[in-house]
Amino acid sequence: MNVSLFLRGWLLCAAVLAAAALGAAPLGAQTLINGAGATFPAPLYTKWFSDYRSVDPSVQINYQAIGSGGGIQQITEGTVDFGASDGPMTDEQLKNFHAKQGSDVLHFPTVLGAAVPTYNVPGVTEALAFTPQALADIFLGKIKKWNDPAIQNANPKVKLPNEDIVVAHRSDGSGTTYCWTDFLSKVSAEWQKRVGKNTSVKWPVGLGGKGNEGVTGLVKQTPGSIGYVELIYAVKNKLPYGSVKNQAGAFVRADLKSVVAAAASVAQTMPADFRVSITNAPGKEAYPISTFTWLLIPSHISDAGKREAIKKLLKWVLTSGQSSAASLEYAELPKAVQARELAAIAKIK
Repeated sequence: MNVSLFLRGWLLCAAVLAAAALGAAPLGAQTLINGAGATFPAPLYTKWFSDYRSVDPSVQINYQAIGSGGGIQQITEGTVDFGASDGPMTDEQLKNFHAKQGSDVLHFPTVLGAAVPTYNVPGVTEALAFTPQALADIFLGKIKKWNDPAIQNANPKVKLPNEDIVVAHRSDGSGTTYCWTDFLSKVSAEWQKRVGKNTSVKWPVGLGGKGNEGVTGLVKQTPGSIGYVELIYAVKNKLPYGSVKNQAGAFVRADLKSVVAAAASVAQTMPADFRVSITNAPGKEAYPISTFTWLLIPSHISDAGKREAIKKLLKWVLTSGQSSAASLEYAELPKAVQARELAAIAKIK
């Protein structure tokens, strides 16, 4: 037997097997992306991140719906790959992120949604209407009864009971709270002075529930209560929710059309960083407590594999993923906003 030929054959075979093994390794590799934050878009994010597995099986996305405040905190601390919030980060929060991480954080709006006043009033089955001032005074604790003239006058055909109002609000840092208090700050000088807008505020009255789920549960279980939740949570739990008088003087109920109408006022003029408020938007058809919801992505991601996976995911969310929004009561992004965001993905380095 020619030993030299045998050894050369064995070495060639070993080299082929090694090359095959090296080539096959990436096929089985998994990129894990961790995110945390807003409960507002959580039903849609859950669907998106599950559906994305069929687009790119090599990427696994773990999302924890802990509230916008928690999402901002975790992305700032670097314990997650992306955060999620229904309120844009403040200038101070952006400075804090830069000080800790040495880079910037980018805001990417994903869809539009609405915070709605949902209630549990014994004996009342009709959809109620609320003026902005009535909502502010209810949450300030100034309006205490359901048959108060400020509510009754907006609902002349409804027999409202002489029952105490129980206010339900978020107990955790929340983008839904930011949207709600941003609106109240715009329509009530007293609210702006006493409480203001933030993901967490010092509530004048009420009971706290964690997450949109917690407030939904409080309202369902508490006769005489009123709270604010993202639209899908009211729809899913068959809770009534009211229309709200907008800037044009029309009482508008939250739906896809009225939320898109609110976004139309800023679609062409959004700032470059996409941090914008659309509460109390102009337009007769605009629902006044509407908001974008944002993914918070670091501008610098050192792990090249993870960086490219996140950029690819963002492109899918901003294009193909939009088609899933309406089925869960969210409104798709305006095309002009989508185009600007797709270009902004290049800022992730």
